[in-house]
Amino acid sequence: MTEDWREKWKDKEITAEEAIKKIIPGNRVFIDSGCSEPQLLTSELIKHSEKLIDTEILHFLTIGPEKYFKDKAEDLFRHNAFFIGKTLREEINKGQADYTPIFTSEIPSLFLKGRKHIDVALIQVSPPDPYGFCSLGINVDIAKPIAQSSFLTIAEINPQMPRTLGNSFIHMKEIDFFIYNNSPLLEFHFDEPDDIAERIGQNLANLVENKSTIHIGFGDLPNATLKYLIGKKDLGMHSHYITDNIIPLIEGGILTCRKKNFHPEKIITSFALGTKKLYNFVDNNPFIEFYPSDYVCNPQYIGMNKKMVSINSARQIDLTGQVNAATEGYSFYSGLGETIDFMRGAAFSKNGKPIIIIPSTSRDGEKSRIVPHLDEGAGIMLSRGDIHYVVTEWGVAYLHGKSIRERVIELICIAHPKFRQSLLDDAKNLKYIYSDQLLPCDDKGRICIYPSEYETAYYTIEKEKIRIRPVKTTDEPLLRDLYYSLSERDRYLRFFELKKEFTHSKTQFEVNIDYNNVFSIGAFIGEIGKEEMIGNATYYLNPKLNMGEYSFLVRDSYRGKGIGGFLYQHIIIIAKERGLKGLYGNIHIQNKSAVRIIQTGGYTKITPPEAGEKELFYEVFFDKGDSIE
Repeated sequence: MTEDWREKWKDKEITAEEAIKKIIPGNRVFIDSGCSEPQLLTSELIKHSEKLIDTEILHFLTIGPEKYFKDKAEDLFRHNAFFIGKTLREEINKGQADYTPIFTSEIPSLFLKGRKHIDVALIQVSPPDPYGFCSLGINVDIAKPIAQSSFLTIAEINPQMPRTLGNSFIHMKEIDFFIYNNSPLLEFHFDEPDDIAERIGQNLANLVENKSTIHIGFGDLPNATLKYLIGKKDLGMHSHYITDNIIPLIEGGILTCRKKNFHPEKIITSFALGTKKLYNFVDNNPFIEFYPSDYVCNPQYIGMNKKMVSINSARQIDLTGQVNAATEGYSFYSGLGETIDFMRGAAFSKNGKPIIIIPSTSRDGEKSRIVPHLDEGAGIMLSRGDIHYVVTEWGVAYLHGKSIRERVIELICIAHPKFRQSLLDDAKNLKYIYSDQLLPCDDKGRICIYPSEYETAYYTIEKEKIRIRPVKTTDEPLLRDLYYSLSERDRYLRFFELKKEFTHSKTQFEVNIDYNNVFSIGAFIGEIGKEEMIGNATYYLNPKLNMGEYSFLVRDSYRGKGIGGFLYQHIIIIAKERGLKGLYGNIHIQNKSAVRIIQTGGYTKITPPEAGEKELFYEVFFDKGDSIE
């Protein structure tokens, strides 16, 4: 593009010094956000700050290198942030700057409706096209509505600003003055994921279905999770911001937006936060459209996406499901941002998933982020009713619609193992759970780690996916439901008596196991957190024989599909890896299908029942030599 436009609009071009002189003491000034911060105008503003007493500066997200308060009296500028970045965090908590908590979706209406007036908007845009339209480039969010409602709009026109598409344009007629500055845009580098982030990402990936539409909340952790969506199909994106991590997903044919029903075949976003690689990628790219935040972050529009997955980080969550995502005690850390907008939008979505991801401990590992109660002064960003999924490096908890007792157990089971017992004790003291509630422990009282390596899947002839995995504490109600679903005959065949009650005091011992002396696996249908147990297989180690006493059952409606046989073969794999030489047990003589399954396990010896007895005894040896002994 030639610079003929400068000649056409030369009456509006001024120097940076002249631009800042347009601001008078007492004005309210907006500075463009994120990597779109107009660097030359900002530097000039700070340089002349001594002449701008009592000027209020509004920000959304500041990441630039400028320090507004270095060697400055605090009453020169009064900063007011809608979201707290590193640049202003210290000053806000010292009382030198203000913070306005507000949903991102509601910020534009403050200015468009005149509830807050703006005297001067300092923005950064691309050069105008032949029709006079400049693109707000990598940052449209609140910049466009504020620029259009301000008394005076001053633009820093930078030919290095990408021309992005969507509702991202402002006409030169709406710009009162501009300065020209050909310089690289600010870049933002996220931290690379560590081992904990990787495990969280892998757990999260199990929740993300093909054809889902993704939102990532602000921060290193939500951004890192994008790397673990490789292998998914036809994902879409509707997110407040985008990062470099979307590029491999697009180039790999994973992020296609083909199955989106709201803005199909388009990524919808408000701003880009990343490097020059991302800026080059979004330049004139019709696949990515930028819109103001009152559109992108509106829960009503978010909820129009089917399978909307909102991925948000948190700083702390209590055992009842209250989430603190923006404070450290009484100190402010970030802000409301778009988290609540997207969590509720995903909840409105058909088959949507609002998700909180959180490391189980502080960075130094000394404090649990899952706590009996939030820290004193902590802000509750998300109520108990807002929380659906919580993901740590230790697993996934599903809380929505569950009782306090159920929530507490779910969250303790994904806390760091070294804090689980103390959390259990606290929960008992708070009367949240059964006074006799157990956790899986070994003989020495150490918390047992869930053996995720034994998770697998079985597909029926009808192509229905059955998830097979070790049972855990939170499966207690699912196991009870399985037992209660059995007919009287099935109960007799399984327990050799007509059991009528399966209370907590009896069934909790079947799920709180050490995976050494007792190993139990279940067959599950339904989404994670909304599962139904349709089968179960267990062995109890007999150390004298080095063999496991085995039992199994399958829900009546799922028999004849091969599930019982698959459970048996899978637990044989587990038993072999754990050094057992075989399995044994009793089967009612009427249970012929069980006998047929047992005979597929290896070198099988069946002892018929004695006269008058109804149980046969079987032994299955994994090695032929053991069967001869």
